[in-house]
Amino acid sequence: MFQNEVLIQSMDLAMEMIVFFRENGQILYANHLAYQLLEYQDDLTRENISAIYPKVFDSTVCPLQFKDTDFGIVHDTLAYRKNHTCFDVNMKYMPVKGHEGVYMSMALDASKQNYFEKRVTALDAEADSAQKVKTQFVANVTHELRTPVNGILGNVRELLKIENDSKKQSLLHLMERGCNDMHSIINGILDFSKLEAGKLELENKEFVFRDMMEYVKSNHINKIAEKGLQFFMNVSKDVPETIIGDELRIGQILNNLLSNAVKFTSIGKITVEVVKTAQLKNRIELFFMVIDTGIGIATGDQDKLFKSFSQVEASTTRKYGGTGLGLNISKQLVEMMEGNIHVESEPNKGTMFSFHIWVDVPGAEADDAAVPVSYEVKVPSISDMQDQEKCYQYGTDENRDELQKKATRLILSVEMENWEKAEQFMDAIKQLTQTAPQEIRSATLRLKMAVQKADYDKTQDAYQKFCELALPEE
Repeated sequence: MFQNEVLIQSMDLAMEMIVFFRENGQILYANHLAYQLLEYQDDLTRENISAIYPKVFDSTVCPLQFKDTDFGIVHDTLAYRKNHTCFDVNMKYMPVKGHEGVYMSMALDASKQNYFEKRVTALDAEADSAQKVKTQFVANVTHELRTPVNGILGNVRELLKIENDSKKQSLLHLMERGCNDMHSIINGILDFSKLEAGKLELENKEFVFRDMMEYVKSNHINKIAEKGLQFFMNVSKDVPETIIGDELRIGQILNNLLSNAVKFTSIGKITVEVVKTAQLKNRIELFFMVIDTGIGIATGDQDKLFKSFSQVEASTTRKYGGTGLGLNISKQLVEMMEGNIHVESEPNKGTMFSFHIWVDVPGAEADDAAVPVSYEVKVPSISDMQDQEKCYQYGTDENRDELQKKATRLILSVEMENWEKAEQFMDAIKQLTQTAPQEIRSATLRLKMAVQKADYDKTQDAYQKFCELALPEE
């Protein structure tokens, strides 16, 4: 029966233990791997199949009891070696066609697989435990940091009410700004830690959408006005008055994007657009665009934007500050709302961040359509919406007008000894004179150095020289 050499050779090369046996349990044949794993040196045909798989075959029953439903079913069981030790296997058995009362079993050694599965499970548990400890640690540290920061901020604001000296007020305002920046960093680290641990959940509730947008606007409008920038906000009439979503987190995404727009824009305008792009029953897709005319981002650097603790380059961190977490957190929040976030940018032309999310609408404003209703929206490109080249090109009318505005704001800030604002306008002036003749660029550099040193007299002198060269009276 088993004299076919080709068949025997094939079974000896198999990756499974193969054993043929009679219905009384007597083993007729075992392949090479069975001998090797079961550690039998002599003939296995002297053994009973129940000696190898006692949990499957009962040695007290002869002939063995088989159920048709058991044939081909994989049993996660134990295989016993000759020395009575055992190991995990995945075994199945079935009758051999054409040979009455003869059966074949095939088994895969599952001991290594099970070991690695258990090890992975244990490592996952360890990682979860470590993540919980880390999250709790971050929560405790951020809470402990908030207490002294709030104490400093409260005292600074009290001092601002009674302090009249302009220099001391300037220092107190710097301290106030530092405390606010610290709050933002603490909140960013805590949110990132929660997102990393999968502990941050959305709190969806009904709210007035345009009220939220106005609140977001109020958070930035003063800073935008201080920098002499224009600001436009447009919410399409298709967007419902009330929606159901996480108002706090949607606002957080917009605040992050607007903060970046204000931070990196010295000239021109910032625009926020919101449109409805699709609806399916009581669910709608909202599309947001935050567009600025700032310094822009090179194509090769755009992939870094949404990575944790990443900014375009080290000088960005030194000059503009921040942890590099804002956009990463925004990306994860957008994805939690079933959307995506994208960036389009060109150096010296500006940047457009766009993202879409899905939210619910109250029943009264829901659409009963069973299929999605799409709304055609023309998404502007940076090239379409902002033609900054004339503004940056020294000598054009657009450049001269913008340079005059920024120079006026610069000297007013200097007169008020608000050196922080003065530096902002100085950055804009430097950008506007990038293509100017060398003599004007040198005058710009001397003015910038005087502003950075907060030297009133030297700044005044440098400003007069700069105006004579860059803005001569016609």
